[in-house]
Amino acid sequence: MLRSITRIIGLALLAALPLAGATATAQAAPESEVGAVGQPPGSANPVRGFVDAHSHLMAHEAFGGGLICGKPFDLDGIEHALVDCPDHQPDGSLAWFENFTRHGTPVGKHDPVGWPTFKDWPAHDSLTHQQGYYKWIERAWRGGLRVFVNDLVANRQLCEIYPLKHNTCDEMTTLRLEAQRTLELQNYIDAQSGGPGQGWFRVVKSSAEARQVIAAGKLAVVLGIETSEPFGCRQTLGIPHCTKAQIDRGLDEMYQLGVRSMFVCHKYDNALCGVRFDSGTTGVIVNIGNFLSSGSFWNAKTCTGPEHDNTIDPAGVLPPEVAKWLPFGVGLPVYPPAPHCNTKGLTSLGAYMVQGMMKRGMMVEIDHMSVKAAAQTLGLLESAKYPGVISSHSWADPSYFRRIYRLGGLVTAYGSPADSFTAGWRATKPFRDEFGRPGYGYGLDTNGMGPLPGPRQGSAVSYPFTSLDGAVTLDKLRTGDRVWDVNTDGVAHYGLVPDWIEDMRKYAGDEFAQDMLAGAEAYLTTWGGSEARRQS
Repeated sequence: MLRSITRIIGLALLAALPLAGATATAQAAPESEVGAVGQPPGSANPVRGFVDAHSHLMAHEAFGGGLICGKPFDLDGIEHALVDCPDHQPDGSLAWFENFTRHGTPVGKHDPVGWPTFKDWPAHDSLTHQQGYYKWIERAWRGGLRVFVNDLVANRQLCEIYPLKHNTCDEMTTLRLEAQRTLELQNYIDAQSGGPGQGWFRVVKSSAEARQVIAAGKLAVVLGIETSEPFGCRQTLGIPHCTKAQIDRGLDEMYQLGVRSMFVCHKYDNALCGVRFDSGTTGVIVNIGNFLSSGSFWNAKTCTGPEHDNTIDPAGVLPPEVAKWLPFGVGLPVYPPAPHCNTKGLTSLGAYMVQGMMKRGMMVEIDHMSVKAAAQTLGLLESAKYPGVISSHSWADPSYFRRIYRLGGLVTAYGSPADSFTAGWRATKPFRDEFGRPGYGYGLDTNGMGPLPGPRQGSAVSYPFTSLDGAVTLDKLRTGDRVWDVNTDGVAHYGLVPDWIEDMRKYAGDEFAQDMLAGAEAYLTTWGGSEARRQS
């Protein structure tokens, strides 16, 4: 009870900034080091710095609030923010989801202690432990990050399947809560920085505001949405659960909250569009979720054209904790030979949502759309000459990249070790050259239940090193008793992003470095083009 009262008082104090002892209190508490010396320079036209077009800073509130362990901040300090989930005690053997996603089996163990030892987590391949603590984000900002897209995330079906929860499974309620938490983090950082508006973490609602924030040497944070049933738009046996009026109300509300980019579908076929399949064991689990969400499994055909969705793997393993959700006598379907294409594309309601996003100057994410839906969406955007299209984390068919760049859109890649990430950069460079669109970026998908870049054989980052813009010196990062080294740990958490980029600079050279430094400008150019084409 005492701690609850303390938290309530703390939130009230944040709302009443500035406060005379806020900075001293924050400094007196234990905290992670940043491992960086120097101040990020301001830049305006053009902006110079990195863009992360896809991460999930507040995912600990998603999926019922019991799946992602730890928080990006806590009013009571780091020792309360970076703690393991209760069901991971005493040795991780009961953490079946963590063990399955990390080791491929529900059997496993890990040390549940976070602060200050961090023996086993966070780690690049641990999908249920917090990877975006705010001090780690600060290190990335100091190391060159200028635009950070915080995708509010929810998945009703996964929430209902996972047995431990303290939050609602309603997706829109979850998204509102995550937006609130993002603003609370902004206030928390402001309190340490001298008062309202003084902190380095700034939520922005326009490309012009983002440029002003970056010119002041701060981080521009953009709100996006990645959810499976936006505005309640699920379907059951092909029958939609939403209307055009619901879509309009939902877009208006999310826009008012500050959301400026959005997915139309994610993981499960919904009333708006068919999805790009997951492969392997993950695909088996997600396909069951599709059945529970919509009343049917994915419907796939053998593709006849060059574009295709991910292959549905018939040999995927089905965890018993998930298999029990299938009704008695219901088994997984048998699919035709690969390559597989989802038969479902963009529905009339989905087209209405895309048109509604264009009307409001929002950016359309085509990742996770089936190739059929993505092609139809690009057709709508092309007809309107609308540049606001993004493939943010390697979930679109690469054959669509030329169309994205031709429109004035942006492609960023899912994080991977230096050799594979820079190979993707080289493969897409001809499109950027063809359309005069310099700038590359990443969608790290932090807290998105996917692995971060692991350690690379041959990595030889020397500490200390200098940020790509030459303004900040970065040494090995210490958090509590743990010292992190990208050469051996990979990107164990967000604080090691500058180290990862330094490894890629050494691997691929200055041309790569300059394209990464142009990434934030490329994002803001696409966003500004979307605003200019806004129809209302």
